Amino acid sequence: MPEAHEPVEAHLSADEQHLAKLGYKQELSRTWSGFSNFAISFSIISILAGCLTTYGAGIANGGPVSISWSWPIISIFILIIGFTMSELVSAMPTSGGIYYWSSKLGGPAAGFFTGWLNLIGLIAVTASVAYGCATFFNLTFLAWGWMDEFSLNAVFLTFLVILALITLINIFSSHLLALINNVSVWWHVVGAAVLVGVLIFVPDNHLSVSQVFTDRVNLSGWDGGSTSGFVYFFVIIPFGFILTQYTITGFDASVHLSEETQGAAKSAARGIWQSIFYSAVGGYILLLAVTFAIPEVDGAPDYANIPAGGVAYIFDAALGSNWAGFLLFISSSAQLFCATACLTSTSRMMFAFSRDRAVPGSALWSKVNAQRTPANAVIFAALLGALITLPALKSVNGIPTAFYAVTSVSVIGLYFSFAIPIYLRWRAGDAFEVGSWNNGKKYKWMNLIAVIEIVVVGFMLMLPTSPFGAPWRDEFDWAAVNYAPIMVFGVLLLLVIWWFASARTWFKGPVKTIDQAVVEAFDD
Repeated sequence: MPEAHEPVEAHLSADEQHLAKLGYKQELSRTWSGFSNFAISFSIISILAGCLTTYGAGIANGGPVSISWSWPIISIFILIIGFTMSELVSAMPTSGGIYYWSSKLGGPAAGFFTGWLNLIGLIAVTASVAYGCATFFNLTFLAWGWMDEFSLNAVFLTFLVILALITLINIFSSHLLALINNVSVWWHVVGAAVLVGVLIFVPDNHLSVSQVFTDRVNLSGWDGGSTSGFVYFFVIIPFGFILTQYTITGFDASVHLSEETQGAAKSAARGIWQSIFYSAVGGYILLLAVTFAIPEVDGAPDYANIPAGGVAYIFDAALGSNWAGFLLFISSSAQLFCATACLTSTSRMMFAFSRDRAVPGSALWSKVNAQRTPANAVIFAALLGALITLPALKSVNGIPTAFYAVTSVSVIGLYFSFAIPIYLRWRAGDAFEVGSWNNGKKYKWMNLIAVIEIVVVGFMLMLPTSPFGAPWRDEFDWAAVNYAPIMVFGVLLLLVIWWFASARTWFKGPVKTIDQAVVEAFDD
């Protein structure tokens, strides 16, 4: 115990002092290195998950040009978003950073809605990654002859098993999670290199450079399959943006794990933009390798079978079942790492949001166990993820549209939650107190571009991606509905009602968990 004459701040590390200045005491175990912080965002982005599970959406909505051109262009915009968030986390490195920033810059209402959008997005991304992982494991078993046929019921059962497994991993130890994420980085790097190498050297034939960079495809069902004109370039291709926007998301994990990271003001900032940059480069190489390997039928690229079969069809047709099973196993394992990291990030955000009493039952979700991990939040997030994915038991033409809806919900929820503090920081201007990592005067254009990109892409992801999902069409089928806007706006409506009916009277933003005297000592 410190002597009476010693200043209380002398017994805190630099990270704990910074956290205390923000109003929080150190409750979580700060055992993560800067590399581990980068690793969790890199693992959640997971080019072996997002690139491969949503590849069919890119081919159906635009074709090869939607991949060879859209990926690098959208990646640049996302990197700008990452830079704006790196600046924010350097100034305010807390587990609930996204909504904390909004609360401090825009007041309790801004923090309340930001927090809920972020939490919804994180739950959805955990569910979508776990479901994609289950799908790929089932495709692996099918390629290896361990299953007779592909079944959505079997996929959903595997999905539940995966959720249970990653839940157990997450409640065991924060240090173990850091180790798992470190291993995940190398699995992704080596695994992606193996996939690229096999796809380059094993297939007998490859598409030409011209085909990969100029072929246009419209398998969405809209506009009669036209690949020219306004609808193709400004509606169909943007539908395919989900491939990039969904893959390169979840990098806010570096924020949510900042209270467990050493040197968080710099390490978490680097973790965000570096995870985006390296994933963008590696993902592009991987996607080009897959696209060059698309098989041909009667002398023409067989794009038509890809939306339903995805990369599994490409692997099997171009490489044979043995190679296909091997590559699918590499990807499935990477997605398991990714799902584990997603649940970690979600639970930390729920812990932080509950710590500030914004979530019903907050006393449960903000409680940490003997290993100093929020076990209750982990379990609850996994259960919610299973619940919102139930519609994926139904499909249209073999495609579980609900999976793409869940991915859209994750993208919309996460990126819209990013947009609010990014805009508020721009509005604050030079009055904003920057941290050790900042964008200087470049924030003036970076933050505006980031917000515009998020709004435009978010709007596109709410539209029906197929005529079967449009209520005004004769062929309408509920199983094909993109329920992302229904869920997002439905939840927002409930939040608006809740806010004006009750929450505004008791939610006042972040709640200090450290003695006021300590806070004042750092404010002086």
